[in-house]
Amino acid sequence: MAQLTLDKESPMLSGHLGCPGCGAAIAMKFALQGLGEKTMVVLPASCWGVISGPYPQSSLKIPIMNMAFATAGAAASGLRAALEMTGRGDTTVLSWAGDGGTFDIGLQSLSGAVERNEDCIFVCYDNEAYMNTGVQRSSATPFGMRTTTTPGGRWKRTRKKNIVEILAAHRIPYAATASIGFAADMIAKFKKAAALKGGSRFIHVFASCPTGWRIPSEASVKVARLAVESNVFPLYEVEDGVRYTINHHGRRKVAEYLEGQGRFRHLSAQDIATIQAQVDAQWAFLRRRAQEET
Repeated sequence: MAQLTLDKESPMLSGHLGCPGCGAAIAMKFALQGLGEKTMVVLPASCWGVISGPYPQSSLKIPIMNMAFATAGAAASGLRAALEMTGRGDTTVLSWAGDGGTFDIGLQSLSGAVERNEDCIFVCYDNEAYMNTGVQRSSATPFGMRTTTTPGGRWKRTRKKNIVEILAAHRIPYAATASIGFAADMIAKFKKAAALKGGSRFIHVFASCPTGWRIPSEASVKVARLAVESNVFPLYEVEDGVRYTINHHGRRKVAEYLEGQGRFRHLSAQDIATIQAQVDAQWAFLRRRAQEET
């Protein structure tokens, strides 16, 4: 594997307000490594609204627009139009939302923006719950996870929404998944997205949350890597809504990913087998889409 070198002069500063091991902070570091400083960020309400720091302080060297939960797509569209009108069309507009601002509250705004094929990069950094407000369930929360709104024996019994399929169905030029556990792949995808100007691009980033997932802060990247290696979170790309490319083939069992995460500690062997079957079925579906033999 080629050695990865991060730029010393990063658009992200070290003094952010994220929790120790915060996957969302790591994700922003890698994203901006791929995009560079000629970027403006739209931040709806999310963990990153805190991580970025209170005005006039900021953990980023680039401009930030803080928006309401539901409005990232609309705000990014307006910012894109303003930049074009002022002759700054070469500036990248990055919409950076959590799973609440993408899967749930912000979906209508996002769908409207990508249906218009706005020239923006839309990102969901996915920590699989409403972490900033106390680890509440979202439609990105996976089957089997316990949250503060699905406590005890009432853990989440429905599966996670497939947000990439929803965005790909809009026939946008580029949709992809990325993980903080695969830095080189993630940075390359952001560079590719930046080069594909003229339309909407969407990247679904797996960003572990030590606080909400009840894992040690030093395990954040390891867990994100295991999600890919077990095919719980496959790495792939979809171009123009129809051309699928799988970037990595995992070979490990789902149980290896689940173990050690407090949010899954209540699951029985049968529950884990159920999750493994779900993952296997989704992986087979993805391979068929990519026209790989199954």
